[in-house]
Amino acid sequence: MHTNQPQTASHSNVVRYDGPAAWTAPEMHSSDDWVVRLNARDIAELASAVTASRDIPLVSLSRGNIKLPTLGQKLCDVQREVVERRGFVLIRGLPVAEFDRETIARMYYGMATWLGDAVPQNAAGHLLGHVKDIGQDPHNPVHRVYATNYRHLFHTDSCDIVGLLCLHPAKSGGLSAIASSTSLYNQLACTRPDLADVLAQPFHVDRKGEIPAGKEPTYEMAVFHHGTNYLTTVYARDFIEAAQRFDNIPRLSQLQIEAMDMLDDLAASDEFRLDMDFQPGDIQFLHNHQILHARTGYEDYPDPKRKRHLLRLWLSAPTGRKLPAVFAERYGEVDVGKIRGGVRVPGQTLQAPLDAEWLEGATAA
Repeated sequence: MHTNQPQTASHSNVVRYDGPAAWTAPEMHSSDDWVVRLNARDIAELASAVTASRDIPLVSLSRGNIKLPTLGQKLCDVQREVVERRGFVLIRGLPVAEFDRETIARMYYGMATWLGDAVPQNAAGHLLGHVKDIGQDPHNPVHRVYATNYRHLFHTDSCDIVGLLCLHPAKSGGLSAIASSTSLYNQLACTRPDLADVLAQPFHVDRKGEIPAGKEPTYEMAVFHHGTNYLTTVYARDFIEAAQRFDNIPRLSQLQIEAMDMLDDLAASDEFRLDMDFQPGDIQFLHNHQILHARTGYEDYPDPKRKRHLLRLWLSAPTGRKLPAVFAERYGEVDVGKIRGGVRVPGQTLQAPLDAEWLEGATAA
């Protein structure tokens, strides 16, 4: 496994991490080797695998059900790139206009089984999620920003790998952006080591009503976690700020706010922000432990059938890194090879809805 060895910078005593995970936007602009293009043979192989597995419920699909003799090797390479090296890949060329919604969902889900196991994204147990504006309030602390057209700050999700498939782009806006959290840490450690230290200390985080059995409505988690060979990052500012609604939670300090402000500003800067203008059929896979992702606000087309719509998957990677013990508070399991991550609450039923309107009016899903 390729690692990002921590090194002491020559001009200071701070630790910096080098390796494939420590990239900048200009470096990525100089090459497109992070784009994997599907060809006609790949599509035919995928369509055949989906047809052969049609009788298997979507939520029960596994790598063993999706036979991809040629495309499967590409996907294994993608998985290694995502969890062991750069941390992201954009797959381009799935012809979403040529198939019905269920077939597209099964193609996407089937490809993802070669990268990991799907885990639930909300209390309702949805393995297939939808990023679509259905009128939720982005300022309500228990609503989800992905169910609005509001901008989404740089963050990570509660899984090893997050996948996004674009069905329809927005009329304007809705640009996807990513940044290397390893590079962001390196910059902070060199310029504001005091803020890097603040982000390595626990913050109170809201569960937004999705509370596992025996757990509290909030938990504590730092943003930066130092490992032997790599930095692991977990960050969702809206969940940190939402925890402030509880009277028993200490108020955020000015230094904590300044640290998050600087992290947000660095992630959004031209030096670290890599933009992706999603086209129909694009699939983005990100390693949450080393990539922050964001989205600009957007305007939809008036036609409901043309609204911006992405299909989302949260995956537990069978290979990768052991997570810090504290991650058990959010991920359940932390060891490599265990199914970990996702939202786990009592009474959950795993399912894969084909559209997003199930969320209409929900307050914690």
